[in-house]
Amino acid sequence: MLILQLLVSGIQTGAIYALTAAGFALIFGATRIFHVAHGATFALAGYAFVGLVNGGFGWPLACLGALVLAVAFGLAMDRFVYRPIQRHEGSFFTVFVAAFGVTIMVQSLIEIGFGRSFAAVSTPLTRAHQLLPGLYVAEVFWVAVAAALVLFAAVTLFLERTRLGIGLRALSENPELLRAYGLSARRLSMIAFGLGSALAVPGAVLTAITTGLQPSISAQVMLVSLAASVVGGIGSLRGAALAGLLLGVVENLVVSVLDTQWSSAAGFVVLFAFILFRPSGLFGRAVAR
Repeated sequence: MLILQLLVSGIQTGAIYALTAAGFALIFGATRIFHVAHGATFALAGYAFVGLVNGGFGWPLACLGALVLAVAFGLAMDRFVYRPIQRHEGSFFTVFVAAFGVTIMVQSLIEIGFGRSFAAVSTPLTRAHQLLPGLYVAEVFWVAVAAALVLFAAVTLFLERTRLGIGLRALSENPELLRAYGLSARRLSMIAFGLGSALAVPGAVLTAITTGLQPSISAQVMLVSLAASVVGGIGSLRGAALAGLLLGVVENLVVSVLDTQWSSAAGFVVLFAFILFRPSGLFGRAVAR
């Protein structure tokens, strides 16, 4: 029964990873920008939610505030950081350093405002109930799974069935062709950053009410998003989501045979295995040389 209990916990963690990684994959797949600050988006959303709830605002307003801040931050990164670098034909390394610098600034601001200790919101949703003998499941599990399924389905339909969604998928391939169809590459880039940043919010809120937040969570979220994107296949939204779920399950199941300190490392063992034996990832396309 221990394995089943760890599997349930892994699915809950994996749902959070899936949403966050899908946001990162969406931004990278559409713009080809390595959005290192995606982890900072997650942290800002989570701490905004905690601050608003603890400040006396209800959950709906707190979630809305977290969403607005996350989207605003993503759009600001696109407008004031990435666009000037692209205008001057900056290198990949320049983009990386700029985004990494912003992430450090965000972490410092969070430490000033909230301190370095854990921040969390208590809720009855995290109270576990016995589902089967020896198996305890909290209501937040069903919330996490439902949020992941509904949001992923909605984003998939948007990308595959709408004019803007199809434009997003084509943005990284041929921006000039988009203009022929009356679509603006600049506008599509903003939509990619806004939508990708919004996908980080559910995971941030769920983390705030389960394991809690700490200022350095930005780096952890970014590493998980990167690992899921590589394992799933670079640029594949479906692959990133499934890989995020896989990493969450692996991190929890490894506890049954190893110490808990190996939990985070297990996900990166999976990453290294894919890099060595299937570099294109689950749904990526192999490139012939």
